[in-house]
Amino acid sequence: MTSLFPASILPEPMAGFPLPSFETTFTPWDYYNLDLEFMMPSHLSPQPVILGSSKESVQDRVNSSPNVQKPTAEASIVDERKQRRKISNRDSARRSRMRKQKHLETLRNQVNRLRIENMQLTNKLRFALDRCYKVRTDNDRLMSEHTMLQQKLHYLVQVMLLQKQHQSH
Repeated sequence: MTSLFPASILPEPMAGFPLPSFETTFTPWDYYNLDLEFMMPSHLSPQPVILGSSKESVQDRVNSSPNVQKPTAEASIVDERKQRRKISNRDSARRSRMRKQKHLETLRNQVNRLRIENMQLTNKLRFALDRCYKVRTDNDRLMSEHTMLQQKLHYLVQVMLLQKQHQSH
């Protein structure tokens, strides 16, 4: 059975420090993430990759570095910074999600408030329209009554004029 984990990454077993069995709870990638420097000779420990524009090989650059332990110290500092950055990013994302949730809740409350206000205004408008309809109906009735009374008055005035004329003859 072939492993999906590249063999070049795993350290070679040393006398007295065999590789752990895969029957444990560790997976190969968990084992690789452990600090394996105590199990590997310094010439087998992973070396940092240095990229540059010159044609000098990476191995030449690694061999020419005066202090081999320096990159591991720098790497641990970089790893620590990365870890702090991850934590900071998680906190920032959590705060952002909380702000978003609070904003969404505020908007929901505003929607509910505006719906209630809209219903109240709609009820006021219906009441005003109903009142307006009643006033118009009363106004139309009163106008009709006024016209009828004016006609009666005009008729009575004519009857009185006729009676006066008739009495004066």
